[in-house]
Amino acid sequence: MARILYGVAGEGMGHAIRSRVIIDHLAREHDVQVVVSGRAHDYLKAREHDRLGVKKIWGLTIVYEDNTVRNLRTVLSNLRTGVLGGVPGNVKAYFELVEAFRPEVVVTDFETWSAIFAKRHRLPCISVDNIQVLNRCEHPDEIIRGERQAYLVGKGLVKAKLGPCYHYLISTFFYPKVVKPRTTLHPPAFRPEILAAKAERGEHLVVYQTSTSNAELPTILARSGLECRIYGLRRDLAGDVREGNLVYRPFSERTFVEDLRTARAVVSGGSFTLMSEAVYLHKPMLSVPVQRQIEQIMNARWLEKLGYGMEADHITAENLGAFLERLPDLERRIGEYRQDGNSDLLGSLDRVLARALSGAPADGEDDAHDEGPALEDPLL
Repeated sequence: MARILYGVAGEGMGHAIRSRVIIDHLAREHDVQVVVSGRAHDYLKAREHDRLGVKKIWGLTIVYEDNTVRNLRTVLSNLRTGVLGGVPGNVKAYFELVEAFRPEVVVTDFETWSAIFAKRHRLPCISVDNIQVLNRCEHPDEIIRGERQAYLVGKGLVKAKLGPCYHYLISTFFYPKVVKPRTTLHPPAFRPEILAAKAERGEHLVVYQTSTSNAELPTILARSGLECRIYGLRRDLAGDVREGNLVYRPFSERTFVEDLRTARAVVSGGSFTLMSEAVYLHKPMLSVPVQRQIEQIMNARWLEKLGYGMEADHITAENLGAFLERLPDLERRIGEYRQDGNSDLLGSLDRVLARALSGAPADGEDDAHDEGPALEDPLL
């Protein structure tokens, strides 16, 4: 049994959803201490992970408006929350963990604080996330067309956020060329509810949209002629609200998974978690990524390149119609996707973890200088 410090990024829920699966797996044989920020903290606590020890810390957040990343507001928001309590709180958490838990290895899902901890205490740090695909893989021109500057900035930020790791396990449904050492690609790890879901071909669309800037969206969806089960567009719903073929629903994990497994197709953003779940359940997706969010843009373009769906800047009657017309071909292509549950990623993590705990050098360790320096410790 090893003592594992597990860091989970709190921006968005995808990191927490994946980490829930991996933490449960590791906790069967190891002592796991979780550090997490944002809404992800409440998500993990609600699923009984607090029995392992879930410590809330401050983390970076991104400000969105009208389905676009607002860079200046993001910087100002993080400066304000960091100065007012985030960084001092992390210093306190840092020393508490040193004295009480004394981890032997760190696993991080794109969480900087735990990576800094590993660096300061010379512990092996294992990265498990989907974001490293930006920095550690080579992507064809069609995936980054018109977004090269955002792509280069994104690569730099991803590289700086963790610094060099012992190994990088990248969760993905697409497979670009790996160009950096100590890096492997693996099918995504899914929550038990998705693994247990038996896909059926229904006639409704699952629509997940949180941006309210497209005032014409309900009219566009209504004209599709299909029942649209809509999540996120209306807040504070106590129950379903039906308006013709549109059904607005409050979020319920059980209801959402049921709607997803029986859907004809999905209309959503560029979030990796929902996109990968749709791919696994063979549901084509019309993806509208957040503007300036390069990771979501690349997800959507890989989805289209593989023939699993379509990318769009906005939902219009024209591109929704084109998507619906292409469904037979998209269903055929996405129906070819296969993976053996979570066995690949979890098995690979076990092997990397055992190697790290044994003191063996990381594969390709001689090339570690190519990664650049780790992020400097902002806590000390």
